[in-house]
Amino acid sequence: MHLRRLWLTDFRGYHEADVTFAPGLTAVVGPNGQGKTNLLEAVGYLATLGSFRGAPNDALIRAGADRAIVRAEGEREGRQLLLEAEISANGRNRAQLNRQPLRRARDLLGALRVTAFSPDDLTLVKGSPGDRRGYLDETLVALHPKHDQLRSDLDRILRQRGALLKQSGGRLNAEVELTLDVFDAKLTTAGEALARARQELVVDLEPILGTAYDRVARTSAEVRAIYQPPWLADGLAAALLAARKDDLRRGVSTVGPHRDELELVLSGLPARTHASQGEQRSLALALRLAAHEVVTRRTDTPPVLLLDDVFSELDPERSAALLDSLPEGQTVLSTASALPEGAVPGTVLRVREGVVTEG
Repeated sequence: MHLRRLWLTDFRGYHEADVTFAPGLTAVVGPNGQGKTNLLEAVGYLATLGSFRGAPNDALIRAGADRAIVRAEGEREGRQLLLEAEISANGRNRAQLNRQPLRRARDLLGALRVTAFSPDDLTLVKGSPGDRRGYLDETLVALHPKHDQLRSDLDRILRQRGALLKQSGGRLNAEVELTLDVFDAKLTTAGEALARARQELVVDLEPILGTAYDRVARTSAEVRAIYQPPWLADGLAAALLAARKDDLRRGVSTVGPHRDELELVLSGLPARTHASQGEQRSLALALRLAAHEVVTRRTDTPPVLLLDDVFSELDPERSAALLDSLPEGQTVLSTASALPEGAVPGTVLRVREGVVTEG
């Protein structure tokens, strides 16, 4: 898959923009705060229908406008693609694929795949378990859009179960027990399916993760990725039943895939607490590169790789290592500084005050 052209209307700080990408490496260059990241964010939006920076949809619409339009033209497996998304201030977002309206905006998922790395990805190593669960689930959605539905189903069931637990006031009467039985059965089906998918993904990721880390860090280290839900041995249904009294008392669901952890271990020690800042940055980037490789292998098509301000987070040696190990396919990177020696982009886009020029 590669993108040839991107059009923006009222997206972030852009009133209008028309950008052409190289099939290999495109460098987006300019001072901080000029709109470089917004270009990458727009590409990412077409793939995930969300901001890889975690911004809400209304923040993607230019101030004073009531909607934003993101359009991209590209090619996948010899087929021409035209992707279009409308982000509306009223929440009624729409999407088209090859000029055919889609019944739901989420039906655009899977038409374009991206792997995005940003400085905020340090939270994949240093942050909460939710950050690492999100990484796994985002990768699963890139592998197949069905995982987005599974994740949505799980979130909905958890909200409903949580509301019932709060309304019960800690008391278990016949009506609450019957309704909890229904929610627990649904939670077990969706939760175990998501956990199995996460486990299979981690099995694929772990060996690639070690290789990616060695390349980026330019040193060899044992890297482990462990996803082992504490409820797995006896099953989620039994774990929910055992935790029911505590759940009622606390008013929340205390066990399930929404509480699981992806452990990252570097040289035998927890990376979150024992790795240096440089090691954590290298590991965060390796996580993204490993996911990129897994998606490429399973789908036979490399995603578009988006590297946002990556060189500000890496020393010159690690920057050179990253350039040497860029995967095949299309890469779009942004930088506020000069490109490292050895970078040979097919296209250079310069951004200043929301205006993009080539060359």
